Amino acid sequence: MKYAFSTLGVPGMPVPDVVRLAAENGYQGVELRAHPEEPVHPGLVAHERRAVVEEFARAGVEILTVAGYARVAEPGDDESVYEELYGLLHLAADLGASYVRVFPGGGDQDVAEADATAARRLGAAAEVAADLGVRILVETHDSHRTGADVARIVGAVGHKNVGALWDVMHPWVAGESPVATHAVLSPYLGYVQVKDIASAEDTAPLALGAGVLPLGECLALLDGQDGEAWVCWEYEKRWHPEAVELAPLLVAGREHLESLT
Repeated sequence: MKYAFSTLGVPGMPVPDVVRLAAENGYQGVELRAHPEEPVHPGLVAHERRAVVEEFARAGVEILTVAGYARVAEPGDDESVYEELYGLLHLAADLGASYVRVFPGGGDQDVAEADATAARRLGAAAEVAADLGVRILVETHDSHRTGADVARIVGAVGHKNVGALWDVMHPWVAGESPVATHAVLSPYLGYVQVKDIASAEDTAPLALGAGVLPLGECLALLDGQDGEAWVCWEYEKRWHPEAVELAPLLVAGREHLESLT
């Protein structure tokens, strides 16, 4: 198993500090939140992108994912979604990241229409992703919270460069068991995003193991991947500024994950 953490837990932190946190606390990778309010985003010019790559390379830490905010099922014109998605794909390629994270974002529209919209857009982007050596992952989130929801989209696309990101919280809150989520996502799974919360009603971030999410059950389902499975801790401090700082929790969090596998 390989471990990463998301920069959502250290909002606005400069890249050298992110790299140092990962290296010093035993994490092999980082999921970079790609938003203009963060140090890494699609607006970076070439020399800024090279500087990010060099910083991570010096420490031997991998840039796992460019975590973007393209909403592939959202209603409206395709072009703005394509523009955002292609910007993320090129950023990921320049940084050497394996993945681009996208959200469904289908809102309240008809499920079949949202699925078709997402599949059409992802199908159009899949060949670009393949040419760049990047895989697009649709997260279990918002309008498509369960594994079954996301599997409908990526299954319809049917391209190896479009897959799924299993955020363990959303399917569980929606009532889907880890076994059921894994069963439908396993043919498409990129990696697993872990977190912990007090309850389905209180989703403020907690230290791993301090809440109710069945992390052990989820991670046990990843056995048999020859140590290549990635697990990323998404600690949502960006949305919960009252939460304790992530940095002091990192070692214990990694050790807890290791104890479950």
